[in-house]
Amino acid sequence: QVQLVESGGRLVQAGGSLRLSCAASGLTFSNYAMAWFRQASGEEREFVAGVKWTGGNTYYADSVKGRFTISRDNAKNTLYLDMNSLKVEDTAVYYCAGDRTFRPPTTNWKVYDNWGQGTQVTVSS
Repeated sequence: QVQLVESGGRLVQAGGSLRLSCAASGLTFSNYAMAWFRQASGEEREFVAGVKWTGGNTYYADSVKGRFTISRDNAKNTLYLDMNSLKVEDTAVYYCAGDRTFRPPTTNWKVYDNWGQGTQVTVSS
C-alpha cells in the first residue's frame, strides 16, 4: 500500500533552518503531484508548497514564499521541504500529501488521497 513517511521536524530557534523529507513507497512516485501542508494546534490544515510530477513547477503559499523551497527526487521517491528564516508562526505539524495527477498540485487538502503521519516543527522565539 501507499506509504508516505515524513522526517526532519524538531525544535529550532526563530531564524533557523530545517529540511523536511518525505519518503514514498508503494506508488509510482513520478505519477503524483506532491505537496506539503501544515496544521497548527486549533487551526485548519493549510497548503504550504506543492510540486508537479516533473519537479519543474513549484507553488507556494504567500506566507512561505521566498523562505521555503519544495523539491523532489523521483529516482529516490522522496519529497523535500527546505525551510529557512523560520518564524514562530511556522510552528505546526507538517504533512506531505500526494495526488495522482499530472496537473499542478491543488491547494485544497481534501483532494489528496495519500498522507503521511506528520512531523512536528516547533519554532521558538
